[in-house]
Amino acid sequence: MGNLFGKKHKPQSRVTEQDKAILQLKQQRDKLKQYQKKINTQLDQDREVARALLKDGKKDKAKLMLRKKKFQESLLAKTDGQLENIERLVHDLEFTQVEQEVVRGLQVGNASLKKMHELLSLEDVESIMEETQEGIEKQREIDDLLSGGLTDEDESDVLAELDQILQQTERSASEDVSLPDVPEDKIGEPSPQKQQRKEKAQPVLAS
Repeated sequence: MGNLFGKKHKPQSRVTEQDKAILQLKQQRDKLKQYQKKINTQLDQDREVARALLKDGKKDKAKLMLRKKKFQESLLAKTDGQLENIERLVHDLEFTQVEQEVVRGLQVGNASLKKMHELLSLEDVESIMEETQEGIEKQREIDDLLSGGLTDEDESDVLAELDQILQQTERSASEDVSLPDVPEDKIGEPSPQKQQRKEKAQPVLAS
């Protein structure tokens, strides 16, 4: 119930006092520019009126009109100075906002960097570096043993053992594959055993 009747907090506006000041200065600048435009138009008109009065022989009135024109020109010069001041203020305020954003960014970056340093101390970094160096050195020793760590005599023994293994492999392969004996009898001639059986069978048939 308290939430229902309680006051709601208004969302915080993102418009800063500097934003408001810049907006007001730009509005004043625009008004001064409109005023300058109006004066320039009036100056042209006053000059034409003075010229017309001189044609009509009204020299005094023409002189008075030119004095009015001169006064308005002085006002126009003053507005130029005011516009220059306003433009400088707007530039300074906008640049100040940029500087504030840069400072806030640096603060956030420094805070993040500080948290990272808290998570990883200098001792942890040194320990990791030492372990990494030990691993590199150990791997280097293994590489030396496997590649260039053997003497010429060791290399000769390795090659001799390799040849021995190859010969044993070829010998085992040749023993596994045994070919049948080539028959001594010529093709088409009966063997002596078959000839003897044939001769024994002939007397039996004659009786």
